[in-house]
Amino acid sequence: MDFLNALVAFLNFVFIPGLAYGSQLALGALGVTLIYGILRFSNFAHGDTMAFGTMVTILVTWAMQSVGIGFGPLPTALLALPFGIAATAVFLLLTDRVVYRFYRQKKAAPTILVIVSLGVMFVMNGVVRLIIGVDDQDFADGERFIITAGEFKTATGLAEGLALKTTQGVTVITAVITVAALFWFLQKTRTGKSMRAYSDNEDLALLSGINPDRVVQVTWILAAALATIAGVLYGLDKSFKPFVYFQLLLPIFAAAIVGGLGSPLGAIAGGFVIAFSEVMVTYAWKKVATYLLPESMAPEGLVQLMSTDYKFAVSFAILIIVLLFMPTGLFKGKSV
Repeated sequence: MDFLNALVAFLNFVFIPGLAYGSQLALGALGVTLIYGILRFSNFAHGDTMAFGTMVTILVTWAMQSVGIGFGPLPTALLALPFGIAATAVFLLLTDRVVYRFYRQKKAAPTILVIVSLGVMFVMNGVVRLIIGVDDQDFADGERFIITAGEFKTATGLAEGLALKTTQGVTVITAVITVAALFWFLQKTRTGKSMRAYSDNEDLALLSGINPDRVVQVTWILAAALATIAGVLYGLDKSFKPFVYFQLLLPIFAAAIVGGLGSPLGAIAGGFVIAFSEVMVTYAWKKVATYLLPESMAPEGLVQLMSTDYKFAVSFAILIIVLLFMPTGLFKGKSV
């Protein structure tokens, strides 16, 4: 038995990728749950909002790179991120003024708003594809690895190497800072408290003098920031392709519902549940099993429960199970 090499292989191919992917899903699910908790509808355009924010960030990144602006070992996209957030916030506020506000004033049912968000989704998807195209865009620069497999092997003398990508480290650190800032905002600031009050009881909040238009505007700005950060981190870690962000809608909604739709803590927990489930079910465990089992029992096949082509099926299966047995999710959502 070679436990240390098996542990390194597990960290390298399951835990670290799962942690990074979970951070991305958690941020995406936070945006979905914020809109659901305060504006009271499921925003199906959220995946394409991520794509729009990432697209703007990529265009600004390319502009910065063309004039020689960089961020040293870190991706230049981090410098371009505020521009992407600002552009997405403006786009969402305009969309709300032109589209959503009309239905809000009419007291439209949440189902109507969901259908409206589907229309917005198709428009945003078309805009992104028209501007940046449909192909993969790799915009990551700076140092590729914090530590390479070769350096790890040399330092430890182990047969298995641990490679930690810069984008994975950036993803986790950025996600922690973003979540901490969001919770501080919701818990400590006057605007954040107003949003929570509006989410808990809209009529009582209005009687207390809370400005509903301001609450709605801040909600969209926060959703724009969360979507753009999540989209950029995902694009840096993998690559940017507009249609992939449309597909990400399923695991993001699954994460929000598993955790409890409307619960920020639930969105974070759900993101990691979905991410690690996808990674663990689609990972080929042959290498880890070979290290742990005697040579006579070493597996010949990949020991893979499901092909990576079906990873979204894992999200769907978990979503169905949670809706059947725990409809309110792990953290009993429906309030911010």
